[in-house]
Parts: sequence; structure tokens; C-alpha cells
Amino acid sequence: MNTIRNFSIIAHIDHGKTTLTDRLIRATNTVSERDMSERMMDSNPIEKERGVTIKLAPVTMHYKLPLNKFEIDGSEYTLNLIDTPGHVDFAYEVERSLAACEAAVLLVDATQGVQAQTVAHTYKAVELGLHIIPVINKIDLPSAEVDRTLKELEQVFGFKAEEVSQLSAKSGQGVEALLARIIREVPPPRGQSSAPTRALVFNSTYDSHLGVIAFVRVVDGSLDSHQPLFLMQSKTPLEVREMGIFSPQRTPQTTLETGAVGYIATGLKDIRDLRVGDTVTVNLKPLATNQPLPGYKTPQHTVYADLYPADTTNFQELQDAIEKLSLTDASLSAKLVHSPVLGSGFRLGFLGVFHVEITKERLFREQGVSTILTNPTVEYTIITTTGQTRIIQNPSDLPDPTEIKEMKEPMTRATIMCPGSALGPLMEVLQNHRGVYSNTIYIGGRAQLTYTVPLAELISGLFDELKSASSGYATLDYELIEPAPVDAVKLIILLNFEEIMPLSRIVVRQKAEKVGRKLVAEIKELLPRHVFAIPIQAAIGGKIVARPNFTGETKPAKTSY
Repeated sequence: MNTIRNFSIIAHIDHGKTTLTDRLIRATNTVSERDMSERMMDSNPIEKERGVTIKLAPVTMHYKLPLNKFEIDGSEYTLNLIDTPGHVDFAYEVERSLAACEAAVLLVDATQGVQAQTVAHTYKAVELGLHIIPVINKIDLPSAEVDRTLKELEQVFGFKAEEVSQLSAKSGQGVEALLARIIREVPPPRGQSSAPTRALVFNSTYDSHLGVIAFVRVVDGSLDSHQPLFLMQSKTPLEVREMGIFSPQRTPQTTLETGAVGYIATGLKDIRDLRVGDTVTVNLKPLATNQPLPGYKTPQHTVYADLYPADTTNFQELQDAIEKLSLTDASLSAKLVHSPVLGSGFRLGFLGVFHVEITKERLFREQGVSTILTNPTVEYTIITTTGQTRIIQNPSDLPDPTEIKEMKEPMTRATIMCPGSALGPLMEVLQNHRGVYSNTIYIGGRAQLTYTVPLAELISGLFDELKSASSGYATLDYELIEPAPVDAVKLIILLNFEEIMPLSRIVVRQKAEKVGRKLVAEIKELLPRHVFAIPIQAAIGGKIVARPNFTGETKPAKTSY
């Protein structure tokens, strides 16, 4: 009998996913009460402080229910939980977690109901063929609306009331019954222990002593720490320095059996040598019967920004800091750039605006490097008059307008959940950000809006405006879709008649003058006062579109009589 159960917990941010994870760890005695702390799975201090999970993290729990209780036979079961991030920027981590599981616990806050990311994550789990266990959390709160949440789960996903578990992750009420459901309903791993060994790499990190750590799910066969291992697609040999499970700290084991979730210390020195989605195997030769497992998509950068050291003499420190950060964040990309004003720096690719914020903060707190960050931008596709296709991520790379035949910008399909009373203000905000209406679905007293929105608008403060227009109740999720043509221009900022490249940006033509006026007004307030006039201008090509009064104070000449 296979006693392994692999599952994830999916939820909208702040619905109690991490609290439930902590409760499951406590209920299974995986960690002693003395060593237990809040947010056990969040290893980064920023995760603990902000209350947002950034990186996926697995934990192996061993659990034995009392004999005949909840119709369970009393055997000890191995429960592998892969904790998923909660922020929309890290949706690709959620997908990777789900692909290593057979089931997902769908957690919904009884005080908030179904939200945007609830819908997005659930559809992804269904698409991957996972069994869904719907759960309502925070039922012990006075503001809990259990009946309304049950109706929403039925209306949106089709779950009947009797299929939905109810619990309080904070108090522990209903958690044991949930463990029983996981054991009873989650399908055991489908792999074959007698088949050639194949283990899927679903995540990686770096350890200064052990090298690159591969997070693996053993699909077929088994892994032995004394066997030579290889990466199938890259054909790279691995020097196994350690193998084991997460409990939740790394715990060495000599073998990992079929269905197990664990880690391999590969001995590799560069995290880029281990591609997420590769297959670990024992023997590369019998490829006819030992094909690589279907891999994951490469993390897709959506936002780009240039990063410079606050002190131009500290470039080497910034370079070292980014290299160290890249060892634990393989989704980060870096390319050397130079600015006449700010000196040498790096153009970084991010998963979203929140990823930008987290990276800048980590560089300062973990590496002690202060940085200057340019305005985040997106990736544009340029088709030139000669038929060439160019991808640009920065205004400085934009060719002359006479050379551009067509420009395309990335687009998103945005899903917004909000109270029905906030529909009017929200639709106005979305229209102002070039959103194109798709449809509206009413769920009780709330509404689910679907819009097509340019990614450039999404990263320029749209979410904050949606929150403001809905008194804080709107939630947003989005996915990238096919790029669309756009009439955009390069807006140049001139200070004392000299172009300041880090302040330039690509904007749609119809908004260029408005954006230009706003920028020069902000710069005027930031610049210190001078005894001479310093002109600040915003221009498109040779045309000045915005110019405030000179910054500076002209002192009247002294007159003697």
C-alpha cells in the first residue's frame, strides 16, 4: 500500500495559507513545540515581516490517525506539502508546486470569500489534473460569512456544501478532519518503483558548502545517495554530496523512494547549470525507455529596470551583490548597462513590480548595497521598415521613429473581484488605463470583472488606484496574452538642455503630454534651488511637450543711489 500523499495549498494572499501550514506541522508533530515558531516555512526575514510567501518550500510530515477514526486504517502516512507563494508576481512558483503534486487544498477566507487569485490558482490546478479539496478558513471569527462563502464556491466552481471542509487554522478546529480527508482523498503517486529512475527538478537554491540544491519529486524508480546521477536534458553528471527530505529543515536520507519529495545537493557551483524542469536519472543510456519528464516553462520576465549603485565608486560591490542574490533567485536576469549620468549598472529582468521591490530591499538588507532604480518598463516588440524584429526593454534602445513599421506591447487578461457597488468607479479607472472590457460575472453581492489591459498600465500604479476606488476591497490577478500593436513614443527628459536617459520612458502618444507635465513638475520639486535658472523639459523627438517655470531664484541686481 502506497502511504505517500503529495499536495499543495492554494489561496489568495492573506487567506491563512501559511497559518494552516504551521498548524499542519504542529498537528503532525513534525516540529517540537519548543522549536515551533510562526511562519515556519518562510525562511526569508522579509517574508516574515510582510506576511507574504515569496519562495515555494516543501515539508515532509509523518502522520498516524487513531485506528478506525475518520474511516482511516491507522497506518502511518507520509504527507508531502509544497507551500506556495501568495503574491500574483510569483504565479509561476505556484504552477511549479502544483505540477509536483496530486492534489491541492483550496483555502478560502470566510470573511473575504472567493478572490481573484483563488479563481486563477484553482483553474491552474484543474488544468493540471489535480484533485481539489475545498476548505473554508477562519470560521471562528465574528465577521465570518460561511453561508455566503459556500454559495460562492458553488457558484464559481460547482462545489456542494457537503464537499467543503470548514476549519480555523489559528485555533486548530477542523484540522484533524482535514488531515483525514487528505489521506483518504488525495491519490497516491502514480509512478512505478520498478521503472527507470526519473525525478523532476521543481526548484533550486544554493548552499555555500553543498553547492546547488535541487528540489526533486521522484516520479519513477528511486534515488540512492551512493549512485552516480545525471541531468537528462543537459547530460550533466551530479556529484551527490547529500540527499534527504525537508522537515522543514534539510534532513539527510540515504534514499528517496517513488513519490517522495526531497532534495539533492548536486555539487554544482552555478545555479544556472541546473535548469528547473530537468529530469534527474541514474543512467543516461536507455533513452528509449527512459525519456525526460515534461518540464516547466521558463520563468517569464514581465518587468525590466536599470539598477545603479548609489555611489558610483561601488559598482564592484553591486556586481558581487547581484551575483550572490542570483544564487538564491534563479528567476532574476542581469545585463551590464552604462549611463553617462549614473555610471555603470545592470538591467535586471523581474517577474513583476513586487519582485522589483523585494530585490531592491534584499540587496540592501542582505548585501548592504544602496541602489538607484530607474522607472520599471516592459518589453516591446519592434518591426522595422526593413522587416527585422527587435525586442527592446529600455527607451534608450528604441530606434528612430522613421525606422519603425510597427510596435507591439505586452498585454494581460486581468481579473478583478470587487463589491458590486464599486463597479462604476473601477470601470472608470480601468478605462483610464486603456483597459478593454470583456465581461462581468456576478457572484452574490460581488462581481468578477475581466478586462484586457496593457502590462505597461498594470505596473504603473493601476492596482493602487483599484484599491482606492473600491475602498480597499478589489483584488486583482492577471495572465500574459498575445502582444498588441501600440502607438507609442519615446519621452525624453532634458535637464539644462541635456538628455537624462534614466528618466526617459516609452509612453503611448495620447498620454505623452500629460505624463511629460507630471514628470517635469515632480523633478522641479525635487531639485535644490539655485541662484541661476535650470530649464527642465519633456520632449518627443525635437518637440517640447512640457516645460515648467525654471527652477532657481534670480536675485535682483543691487542698485546704488
